[in-house]
This record gives sequence, structure tokens and C-alpha cells, in this order.
Amino acid sequence: MNDLASVRQHIVNLLTKAEAHLDARNELKDFPRKLRGSRPEGAPHTPWQLLEHMRLAQWDILRFSVDASHVSPKWPEGYWPENDSPPSDKAWEKSVRQFLSDQAAMVKLVRDPKRDLLAPIPHGIGQTLLREALLVADHNAYHLGQIVMVRRILQGR
Repeated sequence: MNDLASVRQHIVNLLTKAEAHLDARNELKDFPRKLRGSRPEGAPHTPWQLLEHMRLAQWDILRFSVDASHVSPKWPEGYWPENDSPPSDKAWEKSVRQFLSDQAAMVKLVRDPKRDLLAPIPHGIGQTLLREALLVADHNAYHLGQIVMVRRILQGR
């Protein structure tokens, strides 16, 4: 494996595997329904708010990475849901599916040997695909850790 292929694989692992972090697919797929809109005392967000924030931010970064006409949501309100709870079980499931789909799309970009990880994104101000992929991985790891912590607090462990 050449050095660049190795770097690409490391980034993919950072985005998708539970190596030093958590595996989003496993943590979100069977998240307890009764906890999705719950907030422990003193916590700033519910699991639903955190999931939607992760989904929206990842979607925005992905779209920015590939679409010069993409317009990011207004910060911060465009990156957080208004409600503490998902409106339905289907809304939670749809959010998880979209999050995982966009994660897979970012992985596909990183794996594409035709994409230069270090070239500035033409419509950006110096951002590279490498920077955007690492931003997604870091952001997701941080907030997924919060989701798991909130779940554990609410479950009393």
C-alpha cells in the first residue's frame, strides 16, 4: 500500500470505526426510544439535538466539499433542531439513516484516488478535502461521545 492509500485508509477508519472513538452506527441504531428527547439535569442537549446537530454539520461539510453553489445554514440556529425530542420514531430513524449515508459519501470522497486530499477546494478559502474529512471525524467523535455520556447518565450508569 502506498503512503497516500495508507493515509486515505486511516482517514476512513477515523470516520467509520471505533478504534479510539465510538462506532456511530452501533451507538445510534438501537438508541433507547425513551431517552432520545431526555436531558439530564445540567446537560445542555438531548440525544436528539446532538444527533441532528451532527447530521446537519456533517451534511453541510459534505455539501461544501463537493458543491460550489452550496449555501451553509445560518449559525448557530441552522445547525440545531428547535425541539428537544424527535417528532416521531421515524424522524429519529431518518436522521440516523441520513447521517450514515452522508458519512458514507464522505468516505467515498476520501477513497477516490482522483481527488487530491491536499488541494484547496476551488470555492473555499484554503480548505482541503483532508481538512474537511478530519473536521467531520473530529466533530462526530466529540458529539457522539456526548450522546453516549447522556445515555449513560440517564440510565444511571
